[in-house]
Amino acid sequence: MPSNESVGLVQGTGPTRFTVDKEHEMKNENRENQYTKNVLEQGISRRNFLRQSAFGAAGAGLLAVPAFATASVKPSKNEEDAFGKSSDGAATLSFLPRPKPIAEADIKTTLTFDVVVVGAGASGVPAALSARESGAKVAVVQKAPFALSQGNTGSGIDLANSDKAGIEALVARVCQDNAHRCNADLVRQWAYNSGEAVRWVIDRAKQGGSPVIDQGNVQHGDLLNVNGYKLNWVTSFFGPKPYTTGDGMRHLAVTAEKAGVQFFYNMPAEQLVQSETGEVQGVIAKGRDGKYTKFLAKKGVILATGDYQNNRAMSDYFVPDVKYFGRKQMGKTGDGFVMAYWAGGVIEPIGHTKMLHDFDAGPAPMCDMPFLAVNRDGHRFVNETVAMSELNNYLRDARNAGHYAQIFDSNYMTKATGWPGKLVPPEGLRNYMPEASGPKKGVFESLVNTHVADTLEELAKKLEVDPTTFVATVKRYNELVASGKDDDFGKPAKFMIPVEKAPFYGIHRTVRVSAICSGMLVNENHQALDGAGKPIKGLYVVGNLGGGFYGGVDYPLTVYGLSLGRCYTSGYLTGRHVAKL
Repeated sequence: MPSNESVGLVQGTGPTRFTVDKEHEMKNENRENQYTKNVLEQGISRRNFLRQSAFGAAGAGLLAVPAFATASVKPSKNEEDAFGKSSDGAATLSFLPRPKPIAEADIKTTLTFDVVVVGAGASGVPAALSARESGAKVAVVQKAPFALSQGNTGSGIDLANSDKAGIEALVARVCQDNAHRCNADLVRQWAYNSGEAVRWVIDRAKQGGSPVIDQGNVQHGDLLNVNGYKLNWVTSFFGPKPYTTGDGMRHLAVTAEKAGVQFFYNMPAEQLVQSETGEVQGVIAKGRDGKYTKFLAKKGVILATGDYQNNRAMSDYFVPDVKYFGRKQMGKTGDGFVMAYWAGGVIEPIGHTKMLHDFDAGPAPMCDMPFLAVNRDGHRFVNETVAMSELNNYLRDARNAGHYAQIFDSNYMTKATGWPGKLVPPEGLRNYMPEASGPKKGVFESLVNTHVADTLEELAKKLEVDPTTFVATVKRYNELVASGKDDDFGKPAKFMIPVEKAPFYGIHRTVRVSAICSGMLVNENHQALDGAGKPIKGLYVVGNLGGGFYGGVDYPLTVYGLSLGRCYTSGYLTGRHVAKL
């Protein structure tokens, strides 16, 4: 197993152990620095606000104290200091309220552990169990009544059966799909540690009673060969739905509890405990009885509270594109962001990476097939080769709000052969039709939304679009198909097939926010950095609260199961690292 000193650089336990040599490390230093420098300059932090204020004061001849004096979270009588500020100090951020002081007299109980994990999800539960297995006394503080997560698939690389060049090629591709705005070393850390982490999660979840399986390469057909180099996969599958990774994390928590991890449910964390020097020494949480418990951490606090999609003000500020989209999760209110910010941490700049998709309305393997697509008004709106993960960018307005429909006719099984994805025959489509009798397997039944009709007018009504507009759209599309050229959007002719033979099919998809994937600035040990780029002693950040892994406008579907695989890996590594301090 990797040592503490090399947690991001020496990986794997099988017969093949790849390392990142010093030359590679030096080559990556400038790239990592570019990411970190940008976040330090453009991100949201107390230091940035104080720096901008200091510059303004200096310009006015008012500066009489060091511009970069450490700011600790103390009670303030200044109303202006009651909330966080934008990086330039011009905007007051109401979603970053200064924690209200909690008097010692109001703290009912004080408990001491080696490691305290805040959040019991896909990174928090692995972090807790990993720390416990490394000898630490561990507590998990969770505001919900049980462990929570989402999705089904988490992926890691099988190092022993992969080419090192293939791993590096995949790292390069993930960085490319993140618009080259990520911290490449955090992507590389996932690549070299994820197989071990995912395999460990599978094993420990099974011990807790989970039916999880390792699907291996099943979901990675396009990534078994990257640039001519071999890759193989370890792929956890907590499913099929309605069983999900949320259930899987509850089973993993059973294993963790048997190992000695103490879980404190229904106890939302309200603020971090810091020394005068800024060291994070614990966290204060509020119980259902309204009383406070102080959890002291001798080695460190690991924040694993997830994203902020249910905090509308925070969402509108950092990723305004999602304003009109529905949310898939509940209780994701950005608590960890608030705590980490006031502890001195840095939030990545505006323009956070968003994840939106819909794998329940119709078959997931058909989601990226370039069938005719229409919006809520029945108009064609895009070159349909755009992937589902990016279609949200064409559907951001209040009217469409993520709604669109894929349209095809009864010839689709022959006409669309060879297209990306996998065709599901008509009988299989019935599983996604609300009107079809029988149980729905592998999906959330309330979300199925595939329809079939003998006429286009009837299909339009089922899809809730205007029939006249819809019929005109299909007519125009068929004319383009007959001409052999897509004069409207330029889609390749090989993906232009007519919609003319009944019965007609429509999959009414609604992409909603699954996750927001940007967060706090961290180093290779997932330790939070302050506005000067220095580690905040005692504070670690994992999962979707941690920044640096993504960077593009949209979450990349390069690797199916990347999100959960990354969460497992960051929690697994960080728990072990902190426990050994």
